[in-house]
Amino acid sequence: MTTAAPLTTVSTAHPAPRRGLRLTPAALMWPALLYLILTTQVPFFMTVYYSFFRYNLVDPGNRPFIGVGNYVNLLTNPENFRIVLNTLVLALGTLLLTLLIGGGMALLLNRAFPGRAFLRTVMISSFLVMPIVTAVIWKNMLLNPVSGFFSWALLQLGLQPIDFLAQHPMASVMAMITWEWMPFAMLILLTGLQSLPDDQLEAAKLDGATPWQEFQHIVLPHWSQAIQVVVLMETIALLQVYGEIYGSTSGGPGLATTNLPYFIYQKAFAEYNIGLASAAGVLTVVLTNILAIYLLRFMSRSKSSLGG
Repeated sequence: MTTAAPLTTVSTAHPAPRRGLRLTPAALMWPALLYLILTTQVPFFMTVYYSFFRYNLVDPGNRPFIGVGNYVNLLTNPENFRIVLNTLVLALGTLLLTLLIGGGMALLLNRAFPGRAFLRTVMISSFLVMPIVTAVIWKNMLLNPVSGFFSWALLQLGLQPIDFLAQHPMASVMAMITWEWMPFAMLILLTGLQSLPDDQLEAAKLDGATPWQEFQHIVLPHWSQAIQVVVLMETIALLQVYGEIYGSTSGGPGLATTNLPYFIYQKAFAEYNIGLASAAGVLTVVLTNILAIYLLRFMSRSKSSLGG
């Protein structure tokens, strides 16, 4: 007679939790956040700190606290208002030009034609050029009154050469920065244009809409988010233009092309006035935020009116 084997008892207890560090998504983000804090916020707060002192590297041991004296000096000097005006004119003028030219090129490249891929590649190339290289190219190869391309073209037309950097300095700087940043606006606007459904344009054509009506009521509202991206990114970048001015006009003639970043460079590295340069840097950050918020709100109201 055989005996039955004893039944084995199956344990239903849950496995013991593993002990140790649990890497949650929030924990994985902390190294990046700490890096951003150390590389952006700490220098900014140090800049704010130095802006309340009369701090010159010629006499680093003498650093008296003067409160808002540097800010009062900046806001009461008549020459500084010219510098702030130059900064706004350069940023807003270049932003408008890049939007208009970039939008036109996006509309062109959205159509199929032979050589479109080659043309798109060539037009993007200027965005990859470094700012100081852009300044050297425009100053010596294009705008030079003796050997520049534009002077040669004017001579071929029977006209006298023009010293653009001396006679039209702000327009010259705006032209080179527009050449540099136009591909960025074109790419963003072209991406937004390619996401537009074709059936909307076809329906508008069937209803008898003109090309301008298609652009005004279909393309432009659809472009609103892409335009906001261009405005926000370029406003921040154009208010910080430095390399193009340093390599072409050095802020001149006089103060004709001196903007806030170049003014900060002059005070910090030419006059060693760290306190005044820090105050100018803080004002530049404040101006950048105010201008970006104002432009975005203005575009939001324009979008609402177009939608209505």
